[in-house]
Amino acid sequence: MNRDVLGGIILFAYYLVVCVIIPVPLKYWTRVPSEIIRKTQHIGYSLSIFLMLNLFSTWYWAITASAVLVVVAYPTLLIIERTRWYERAFADRAESGGEFRRSLLMVQVTFGLLIVVFWGWLGIRWAPVIGVAVTGWGIGDAAAALVGKAWGHRRVLLRWVDHAKTYEGTAAMATFAGVAFFLTLFFYVGLPWESSLAIAMIVAPLCALVELATRGGYDTFTVPIVAALAIAPLIGLFRLAGL
Repeated sequence: MNRDVLGGIILFAYYLVVCVIIPVPLKYWTRVPSEIIRKTQHIGYSLSIFLMLNLFSTWYWAITASAVLVVVAYPTLLIIERTRWYERAFADRAESGGEFRRSLLMVQVTFGLLIVVFWGWLGIRWAPVIGVAVTGWGIGDAAAALVGKAWGHRRVLLRWVDHAKTYEGTAAMATFAGVAFFLTLFFYVGLPWESSLAIAMIVAPLCALVELATRGGYDTFTVPIVAALAIAPLIGLFRLAGL
């Protein structure tokens, strides 16, 4: 119990640093582009999954801490969004605010679902899959946005794709997600480098396609879910084959 309470306090402190203490001064007093601040927060969100996987004794305590975080942060942000200070201090693309709040909610819902399936249902042995999937999404999606906005000139003009997406951004998504998958599979899961590389090369392009096809910012949900569903059986196959 004491461990889980401490874990909740650390998780809250982490989000306070990642979402307020670091980005607000950057937005308020510097000329760092808002998109860089937003994607830095985005990566911070994704890395918080390792706190949830390692600070708590059980999967349901991890979800409880996540739920309490949402219950506290969501209405607080709803109130702050009504102030003039919010626009100056937070990197929120929505004109009337709300993007930051919705992202926080969607991230925690996604984390909760993954934890229920891959830790609660399948057991602690499969919990590292969550860290791999979420890290690949967080780093890959941030790279896609930053590269696409800075160097994206060729738009993906397909009916099922948001026309704001570019080939350059999609390539960045696949590349950076692949690197994140490889590193986490090798160092965090403990797979041999050959297996880690093979899985990364299969799953990263799949995630890039899912990100292309997902509209309205829901890639926060679709990409890590698809990544986890693809990675888990691949790990099982490689282990069964002794690789």
